[in-house]
Amino acid sequence: MDTTLIFTGLIFGSLGMGYIVYGRKQANMMALLAGVGLCVFPYFTNSVWMSIAIGLGLVILPFVIRF
Repeated sequence: MDTTLIFTGLIFGSLGMGYIVYGRKQANMMALLAGVGLCVFPYFTNSVWMSIAIGLGLVILPFVIRF
């Protein structure tokens, strides 16, 4: 396993935990779901570029879609 892939998973997982805490405290369902997605998706990606693309998409998602 590539160390860059592990590092990107660590970064996006940490951001996901922040989104989960924020989503629970503010009752923001989109931030909560994006946080769960950020914590889970690194287990299913094998490419660094795919991991970065999915991670950035999930980080931006709560700012684009609000409900």
